[in-house]
Amino acid sequence: MVQSVLSLINRLFGDSSSNDQQETDREEYMYVIAGLGNPGKKYENTRHNMGFLVVDVLADRFGINVNKIKHKALVGDGRIAGEKVLLVKPQTYMNLSGESLGEIVRYYNIPDENLIVVYDDMDIETGALRIRKKGSAGGHNGMKSIVSHVGSDLFPRVRVGIGGSGNLDWKDFVLGKVKLGADDPISKCIEKAADAVECMIAEGVDIAMNKHNTPKKKKPKKEKEQEKEELPQAEDKNIE
Repeated sequence: MVQSVLSLINRLFGDSSSNDQQETDREEYMYVIAGLGNPGKKYENTRHNMGFLVVDVLADRFGINVNKIKHKALVGDGRIAGEKVLLVKPQTYMNLSGESLGEIVRYYNIPDENLIVVYDDMDIETGALRIRKKGSAGGHNGMKSIVSHVGSDLFPRVRVGIGGSGNLDWKDFVLGKVKLGADDPISKCIEKAADAVECMIAEGVDIAMNKHNTPKKKKPKKEKEQEKEELPQAEDKNIE
């Protein structure tokens, strides 16, 4: 009789001890590391799936199985640099990535600075790596979705350079497959991106930026002078 009454109370009002445990689980993850891409074999090893590939490297290095479906994503938990992390590969397709990450950030109560997003960038030369503490989405649709659903752009990100599309349509370019190998610049950059994420967790974003950002190539003096000559005179004072 007593058990029946307790069971009814729990169904009506919830088990407080169970709720407390759920809250503990939600707060347990110190970092969420999200790699962006498109799901399915059709998109494997495409330029737009650099984020997925970096998460795969991290999963392999640290023995994390990214095989559970939660929050519209493939997820797996483990430890990197002693911190509890959740690796995430949104399965919503790139342009809706924020639907997944918005849910995850709210569910686990993840602060902006502990959400790390990894993705491809056409504005960065092939094989170069850029880490930023925060910033706008630029022209990247996946990032636009995340900023919109998370409600902030104050989270760090790691951008893998895939270079410009040249004469190709940009959609065909980003969905084109790349040949990955030991000497391939994109393959090396994927490994470096994984190194950078580990460093961000172990030593912080500032140190990771100093250690892992690819130095920007200096333009030849003649090219700089030519660009300056082509600028309208009224804008010269704004050049930094």
